[in-house]
Amino acid sequence: MLATLVADAERQTERRRAVHPETELVMRAAAAPPPRDFAAALRQRGLGVIAEMKPRSPSKGPLTDDYRPAELARAYQGGGACALSVLTHEDGFAGSPDHLVVARDASDVPVLRKDFIVDEYQIVEARALGADALLLIVAALTPERLAELLSYTREYGMEALVEVHDEGEVDTALAAGAVVIGVNHRDLRDFSIDRTLSARLRDRVGSRRVMVGESGVRGAQDARELERAGVDAVLVGELLMRAVDPGATIKELIG
Repeated sequence: MLATLVADAERQTERRRAVHPETELVMRAAAAPPPRDFAAALRQRGLGVIAEMKPRSPSKGPLTDDYRPAELARAYQGGGACALSVLTHEDGFAGSPDHLVVARDASDVPVLRKDFIVDEYQIVEARALGADALLLIVAALTPERLAELLSYTREYGMEALVEVHDEGEVDTALAAGAVVIGVNHRDLRDFSIDRTLSARLRDRVGSRRVMVGESGVRGAQDARELERAGVDAVLVGELLMRAVDPGATIKELIG
């Protein structure tokens, strides 16, 4: 599944590159509003919630039939989200780069570009769209490419949420210089969920870095368990996309 999603992202990137050359994006990135501090937002006292926006999921299908990014962004911020995560991947998640622009304009919190990023073009594109941070997945990159893309991300003033799934990937993330590490409880090989991963990896990540628990948060009880495990924030998508009142759901997660 990961290989398929990465290949889809590469094709989508080539289509956009043909329309918007990188030289154009560099100028747009220079004119974009300054990045908001993603890591600092996650370090705020108490459990942070990175509220995710996505119309569908490759494993669950459509999550809503009325996707309104601006309204969602305002509801998420109103509920107390410390940051937003916006899917821009088209084929698997029905996302769009335009959704990120709309969400950032409608909110004051940092906005993360959630996609399968393997190319520098996607990074400068993220900044041109107004992104404050982006996702880098250790399993999708060689250690060398991870370090290169993380460095390039910071050249544009952004931070990366570096996603890991086991001890070896934590070590790779740390060697690359990751500051914000996301522990994905979902195994992308078979889509099983193991929420004990965050507790298992907390000491390896280290107290000086921000740790985010990703995937499988079904409600306030899961959030409390992850908070006790030592995570600084949780990234929550499906629960909020299906919620009648996502702002109230975020307040419950924060506790």
